[in-house]
Amino acid sequence: MRIAAFDLGSNSFHLLIVETRPDGSFLPLVREKEMLLLGEVVARLGYLDEESIAKAVEVVGRFRAIAESNGVTEVVAYATAALREAANGPQVADRIEAETGVRVQVVNGIKEARLVFEAVRASVLMEPSPVLCADLGGGSLELVVGDAAGVRYATSLHLGVGRLTAELVQDDPLSQKDRRRLAERVDSELAEVLGDVNRHRPAQLIGTSGTFCAIARGATALREGAVPPSVNQLSVAAADVAAFAELAFSLSVGDRARLPGIDARRAELLPAGLVVLTALLESTGIGALTTSEWAMREGMVLKVLRRHDRADFSEDPRAIRQASVLALCRRSNWRERHARSVARMALDLFDGTTSLHGGSPEDRELLELAAFLHDVGEHVSPDGHGRHTSYLIENAGLRGFSPDEVRMLSCLGRYHSRGRPKESFPAFEALGPAERERVLALLALLRIADGLDSGHGDVVGSIAVEVGEAQVVLRAPARGEAELERWMFVRKSALFEEVFGLPARLSLSLGRHDRFEPEALAPAAGDG
Repeated sequence: MRIAAFDLGSNSFHLLIVETRPDGSFLPLVREKEMLLLGEVVARLGYLDEESIAKAVEVVGRFRAIAESNGVTEVVAYATAALREAANGPQVADRIEAETGVRVQVVNGIKEARLVFEAVRASVLMEPSPVLCADLGGGSLELVVGDAAGVRYATSLHLGVGRLTAELVQDDPLSQKDRRRLAERVDSELAEVLGDVNRHRPAQLIGTSGTFCAIARGATALREGAVPPSVNQLSVAAADVAAFAELAFSLSVGDRARLPGIDARRAELLPAGLVVLTALLESTGIGALTTSEWAMREGMVLKVLRRHDRADFSEDPRAIRQASVLALCRRSNWRERHARSVARMALDLFDGTTSLHGGSPEDRELLELAAFLHDVGEHVSPDGHGRHTSYLIENAGLRGFSPDEVRMLSCLGRYHSRGRPKESFPAFEALGPAERERVLALLALLRIADGLDSGHGDVVGSIAVEVGEAQVVLRAPARGEAELERWMFVRKSALFEEVFGLPARLSLSLGRHDRFEPEALAPAAGDG
């Protein structure tokens, strides 16, 4: 089944077309966006004029044509604040349906907030929790407090960037009077709900929408000198937001449009968005913004999937990470028996060598997921499959991972077989010194585990590790002589000895161990 979600927002109209799978996941096929800035029109006039209506009808008609050409079987179209508040909003919705055949549902702010939250909890790791999710549109700001189990509190405020810009911004560049008017309006609106928000003690601020994502890109580019390739689960410190705000406030619209990471049509809305974000950070005491690339349109798809009896989310906030990785593995025709065997042995090695690497539970989890992923590049080509694995990891839209974690997984996939990560490899170059050390330690373990299942026969059983002053000994039962595994261990242990400064020896004894049997994988909702 293919689903098309039409998200008719106050700043932009979005189209998302997905292919659903029997396990309840989905694969994005088409994404389209058109900035109409309807929220500004409604803020200025109180209604939508003929030019805006004609453009809205044209865009929805084009979206429908794209959906039909992609074999979509179900279309869902939701409109938010602009149509909700325009005096002629019902007539506009009727005209869109009459001229395009697309029935538009105008949703209230609370429903909009809940849809966004459903998408965020399927896209970003909500840890620590609870989180405050903020979706900043053209006409409204939706705030939701919740965790992986669901929503605790939701509200909608008239603080959209289109509305604020149209009503309060008069000068270019922004004047002190403009900044004061914006801050006073935002503080006044937020004051009415902050008691309810802070009562839940949110530990993380997750922002969605084009404006928050643009701020995250711009602030990161200002700090690091490069625009991040993805902003999903990108974390930007409050101090970096403040530095970017001072720069943006001092520039004209034209100069803001030339800032790295800023879309030209988003430049006019940037100051209002920065005032809203600054107020949220200061009033909650949360020290950073984390961004989500998923928003209401993905929430719409998830809602449709639930109507078709798809599985609900796990209450484990980290479940989305493994679900997202396994979705990529399935798409890549992975060799599950081999991957799980490598993961089992890699974790044995990790647990047995903690005195050497001092790794965290997060490192252990990354190692397991890297073991699942290490051969997915064979789906593209067996030759040089490490390069293909790295590419797939970086471009799969893995959910629940920070950009640095994606880079680490990319490095582990690229070099799992041989070689040492080079600074010329972009993913490794972008990591800090501590993350590079973590990659090398995990890579040393992954490479040995992969070598010990070279024949893909799950020959080697559970590994007991003995760490001595002069050497590290790995002891395990094996079915048969396991000559290939012994030979590959010698080849694959060089990096381990280099990283940890101790020689490694393998001791295999003839014996039985539990064979791998494919297990029933838990269904995963909304894997992109």
